[in-house]
Amino acid sequence: MAFRGKDRPTEHRHAGAKPGATREQVERRERFQRAQRESLKPDDDVTVLYGWHPVTAALNNPARRVRKLLATENAARRLAEEKVPTTPAPEIVRPDAIAARLPPDAVHQGLYLEADPLPSPPIEELEADGIVLVLDQLTDPHNVGAIFRSAAAFAVTAIVTTARHSPEATGVLAKSASGALEHVPLATVQNLARAMAELKERGFLLIGLDSSGEADLATLPLRRPLALVLGAEGKGLRQLTRETCDHVARLELPGAIQSLNVSNAAAVALYIATSRSRVD
Repeated sequence: MAFRGKDRPTEHRHAGAKPGATREQVERRERFQRAQRESLKPDDDVTVLYGWHPVTAALNNPARRVRKLLATENAARRLAEEKVPTTPAPEIVRPDAIAARLPPDAVHQGLYLEADPLPSPPIEELEADGIVLVLDQLTDPHNVGAIFRSAAAFAVTAIVTTARHSPEATGVLAKSASGALEHVPLATVQNLARAMAELKERGFLLIGLDSSGEADLATLPLRRPLALVLGAEGKGLRQLTRETCDHVARLELPGAIQSLNVSNAAAVALYIATSRSRVD
């Protein structure tokens, strides 16, 4: 059977389109979904969390002020069974009511939460006896979220990043962090070099990580307090950031590939630092 004009079905159907839908119908549906998501968009000062681990970690964090909690019947039942505190009480909704508030590929597992952002600690109040991560204009929320997860696993004191050229601690980043936002403070600064200088004044040893570093991180005499400085994906450390570091080190790798994704590099560096650094 031949198709003519607008009756011809689109060859690349939208994931939610019905079989046989025309391109015009698909585009109309997409416009409606975009408008629906826009109408449900929270205020700019709200942190959005979704998925089991990010939401339950936030609910278990007394420092989080929750504004809204949506849950499917199954998710609400699981919250009750695992005795997760739920204040305010969850609003029971269908899964598509949560999906309508999120990007199309978001995996929400029946939970959606809106909350106030956690406070950003000043540099001068960071504990000067552990390890801090400094992020120099890392912009990929998946990478930053994965770094948060590693930071929580290695008991990092805080993560320091800039207010600009960095992803917000919400949404995709929070999902990738899998609850770690509730365990690792995020210190947001206006000027990274100035913040690094303040860390130096407080006794921190600053080690930049770069594949062209002059020394293997594992061979350096590491001590705490220690700040590991990670550069942006692709660009690496900015010149002023490099100059502010006490050392720029590399990760010595035995394989054919001599560089790692920045989140993987952070995990390896943290393992080395926690096992080899001493308290000053």
